[in-house]
Amino acid sequence: MGHYLSREQSVLEFSHANAPVLNIESGESVTFQTYDCFSDQIQSESDLVTSIDLSRVNPATGPVFVKDARPGDILKVKIEDVRVRSWGVISTLPNMGVLIHTAETKTKIVPVDDSKIAHFNERIEFDVNPMIGVIGVAPAGESVPCGHPGAHGGNIDTHTITKGATVYFPVNVEGALFGLGDVHASMGDGEICGTGIEIAGEVTATLSVLRGHTITRPVVETDEAWYTVAEDHNLETAIRIACEDMQRLLVARWDLSPTEAYLLMSVAGDVRMCQCCKPSPVEQVARFRMPKLRNLPRLLGE
Repeated sequence: MGHYLSREQSVLEFSHANAPVLNIESGESVTFQTYDCFSDQIQSESDLVTSIDLSRVNPATGPVFVKDARPGDILKVKIEDVRVRSWGVISTLPNMGVLIHTAETKTKIVPVDDSKIAHFNERIEFDVNPMIGVIGVAPAGESVPCGHPGAHGGNIDTHTITKGATVYFPVNVEGALFGLGDVHASMGDGEICGTGIEIAGEVTATLSVLRGHTITRPVVETDEAWYTVAEDHNLETAIRIACEDMQRLLVARWDLSPTEAYLLMSVAGDVRMCQCCKPSPVEQVARFRMPKLRNLPRLLGE
């Protein structure tokens, strides 16, 4: 059975106190209509980010209550499709980004054809890969603004979270209270200016409850690889945590010692940046990529 949520049914923080806008059974699919990260406040290149209401940024459509999801379980989120509208927004952000000292305050409107090609200007166009920036479940403790990442997910800006990917989250509260938003038509690793092509869209996802595994932070699966994702204000710390999470999975599932896992990760895996746009008030996000190797079991799921 498929369900549909409009973007008006959204929240600005992940919280156990949020009332669910939809209750579903494990294994059901939901289509989430989303605002862009600016809540559609930018409509032209004359609209600057300095003039919008920043308290409305990064809304997540939801939350969805998944029946039988309990603390200690895993919520498996299969991304069935990501579709975007015909234009998006790139913007510099005040006092944010690695090259902000070289840039002016600017908004750029980018046409996007059929969720496939972005026209940066009259000379430059490129293929896009629509992806989800904000995605997660409610934390057990204090509420977390949707613009911040955490062990619950949130603004993890991982461009592998696109059509065909599966994201696994630790369930912290009854029903998981899942939501998503902040779709990008395209975003580079690091998102160095603080924005991708910010764009409204629709995401269809299938939500299922898994038991028998334990994770503490999001894990992403694609056809080719597994990714552990971690955040911290210090990028080196985020990298270390993502590596530690992958090491634990390899020890548990591939029957390796911690040292063997460490060595294998060094020669077959990769550290990748998700979000490293300092200076920024938002935590930095890193991921570790481990390719799916022949004749070895899955790291999560059946």
